[in-house]
Amino acid sequence: MSSETPWGNTVLVEFDEGIAWVTLNRPEKRNAMNPTLNDEMVRTLDALEGDPRCKVLVLTGAGESWSAGMDLKEYFREVDESGDPALQIRVRRASAEWQWKRLANWSKPTIAMVNGWCFGGAFTPLVACDLAISDEQAQYGLSEINWGIPPGGVVARALAATVSQRDALYFIMTGETFDGRRAAEMRLVNEAVPADRLRERTRELALKLASMNPVVLRTAKVGYKVSRDMPWEHAEDYLYAKLEQSQFLDEANGREKGMTQFLDEKSYRPGLSAYSND
Repeated sequence: MSSETPWGNTVLVEFDEGIAWVTLNRPEKRNAMNPTLNDEMVRTLDALEGDPRCKVLVLTGAGESWSAGMDLKEYFREVDESGDPALQIRVRRASAEWQWKRLANWSKPTIAMVNGWCFGGAFTPLVACDLAISDEQAQYGLSEINWGIPPGGVVARALAATVSQRDALYFIMTGETFDGRRAAEMRLVNEAVPADRLRERTRELALKLASMNPVVLRTAKVGYKVSRDMPWEHAEDYLYAKLEQSQFLDEANGREKGMTQFLDEKSYRPGLSAYSND
């Protein structure tokens, strides 16, 4: 990579033992996502996908918020008032491009570390991340109904992919807020922890993922995401093809090593430990 980074004032990146901590950096706006931030996030995801310093991406927010959703002034009002249809198409494309199209299909593991407010449009990148750890006191809300509009973008689709219909419709239709504990109960996030343990727990999970075979990990997550909407017969064929693909691409020969350690050396016990790449 060149010395110039693709991220800038609205996105910060910090590297730490294979983890790329990607921070939405508009704390004065509760990290609301404006066109500039969306453009920077597209470039950031592109750059980190090929950066060897990044084995796992953690997405979080600066200050006391994860993200308050879309920036109503810059993303909606100013774009609408411009009267330029091409501009509206471009800003919507950049928003969708990183918030779900690229993030949901990213080749490396992704974790949302929800450190505060998560409202409206922020539900889309939250769900697009593979895993999510939340502060117990983080506040979530789909408050659009209170302004006389339905949730925008693919927020409703994101909810449908993660929580039950009863929970999704309750919060979509009432606009009420809920905390991180409730988010974990609904399975919107994997778990909720006290604020003083949030980064520690997220880093622990990220380091575990960073230590695993990247080819097999990528195949496993992509296989799940793509096959879940397939008929069983199609899924069987697809997943066997992904298995064979992983064996072909895996220069570390993880399958052979794992089986040797389990069957011959008796040094690997599935469910209790991972095989060693050494």
